[in-house]
Amino acid sequence: MGFRMGIVGLPNVGKSTLFNALTRTAAAQAANFPFCTIEPNVGDVAVPDARLERLAEIAGSKQIIPARMTFVDIAGLVKGASKGEGLGNQFLANIREVDAIAHVLRCFEDEDVTHVEGRVDPIADAEVIETELMLADLESVEKRRAGLVRKLKGGDKEAAQADRLLGLAQAALEAGRPARTVAVDAEDARAWRLLQLLTAKPVLYVCNVDEASAASGNAHSEAVAAMAAEQGAASVVISAQIEEEISKLEPEEAAMFLAEMGLEEAGLDRLIRAGYELLQLETYFTVGPKEARAWTIPRGTLAPRAAGVIHGDFERGFIRAETISYEDYVSLGGEQGAREAGRMRAEGKGYVVQDGDVLHFLFNT
Repeated sequence: MGFRMGIVGLPNVGKSTLFNALTRTAAAQAANFPFCTIEPNVGDVAVPDARLERLAEIAGSKQIIPARMTFVDIAGLVKGASKGEGLGNQFLANIREVDAIAHVLRCFEDEDVTHVEGRVDPIADAEVIETELMLADLESVEKRRAGLVRKLKGGDKEAAQADRLLGLAQAALEAGRPARTVAVDAEDARAWRLLQLLTAKPVLYVCNVDEASAASGNAHSEAVAAMAAEQGAASVVISAQIEEEISKLEPEEAAMFLAEMGLEEAGLDRLIRAGYELLQLETYFTVGPKEARAWTIPRGTLAPRAAGVIHGDFERGFIRAETISYEDYVSLGGEQGAREAGRMRAEGKGYVVQDGDVLHFLFNT
């Protein structure tokens, strides 16, 4: 399991430049004019994880298969998008299909790059996007509730649940709050997700800064960090320009370039880590002579469901999971060493998989 993160923002804030860098492609045309991205560009990238390479080294794995993350570059939204301004309706539909939103905000000054609003103010930019998404959600909620009237009169329980949840969303939206601020009980979680409200999606603010500010940020990114903290959201500082340059270099050259810029790691690493935390995801590994592979699961996943990420038969016929923590696998020299030291555990259906677990599943066919 990976996840889809939609890259959104106003035109000319660096979305497509960032997408190109992250996916190491030129699939998205980065140009200095609005709406240069008409169709959402989709790119899969490998999730960097040094643990996977270490495991492969110990096991002598012939192949390394990292987890994958999907980025969707969605065309720039503008004020009035909820009413179809720009290419609003199409863009809003694209956002519904992603798991989380990476909201790119322009945090750099450059007279050569025009701003659709004629100024550099990331907080105001964030409010424009949020407002448009909230207006689109409010319109959707009102239409859906109107469409449920007949079913409600007939005593339909699913319709009653949907109407109740839509009512909670409507109250929040009318109060000027996004749907993600609504507290939803566990029994309503699935029905809530099925509503596909735009503002229910978790948001990560991406501060696109100039090269000189890449290591420490600037006044604009600090203001965004404060706004994110107020909302209980996350933010990350990235220079799309630097990421684009790094994407063209060989690994050794990229490492030297990062060091020269005073950066410990590429922005991609920070962005993915922030995205994992945002969606409460974690990684487990399967390791053997043939391959070492990383698998992404939601935090709190039980062993049978984790097995099902590999193949449905693994979940249906689950018997147990032979489990070694990453630390034990490394410190004891691999599976055999962990087994001999008594650090391999046989875990059953009730086991909650932990980040970094090395697992081998036994199942009935």
